[in-house]
Amino acid sequence: MKKAGIGAKTYLVFLLVLMYLPIGVVVLFSFNASTARTPTVFTGFSLQWYEALFDGEALKNSLVIAGCSVGLSTVLGTLGALGQVRRTARRRLAAAAQGVMESLTILPIMLPEIILGVAFMLLFSALGLRSGMLTLVLAHTTFCVPYVYLLVKSRLATMGDDLENAARDLGASPAQALRTVTLPLTRPAILSGALLALAMSLDDFVISFFVSGAGATTLPLKIYSSVRYGVSSQINALCVVMLAAVFLLVGVSQLLLRKKN
Repeated sequence: MKKAGIGAKTYLVFLLVLMYLPIGVVVLFSFNASTARTPTVFTGFSLQWYEALFDGEALKNSLVIAGCSVGLSTVLGTLGALGQVRRTARRRLAAAAQGVMESLTILPIMLPEIILGVAFMLLFSALGLRSGMLTLVLAHTTFCVPYVYLLVKSRLATMGDDLENAARDLGASPAQALRTVTLPLTRPAILSGALLALAMSLDDFVISFFVSGAGATTLPLKIYSSVRYGVSSQINALCVVMLAAVFLLVGVSQLLLRKKN
């Protein structure tokens, strides 16, 4: 038993080192003072790559696109979940109809990204929309809505409508019951969906590649275009910022879920 325990611990340590050592190398070389195209030797500590990063247009574009798409997808996903759950509960839709509506709502995250990217490109071209910030926001909003929808719908389904009906019986209007009862109870799910949508928007490359235009470069697109000519320390800094953002979002999401439980 003791040998088995030592073997399991050794395997776990080896697995963790194998998973996180490359990330540690990226973090280390993001502070490298070397100006070589692909630095392989750490020559000194410097923050110059982070300064150049935050002065870049790609980061600003990604933040603007993510902020707009998360705001729109949070509103649309929450309203869609409210409408779906309340309509199902009151009108007793057939199971087949519920399944079709559910599938149509989450279709953007079920399709391969390359197919969705081509579809967006063709649609925007047919509508006469020039590729740029607007098309990026519309595309990101579309594939972010299902994440918010699924989380909010799950919360509403487990919560039921007893409290909302009680508020209505006490004289509250539908809008007051929604504002004072339903939305506060679903706030953790809404915030979790918004954080997940933010992470997906900042991380997207394939769809953004098809719908971006001149002056609308995002962080993933910049990383891809730069990596083709060598991995500079600025690319490492970009990766560290994105990793930090993802870890932060996951941590906040876990705290919200614990608070809800």
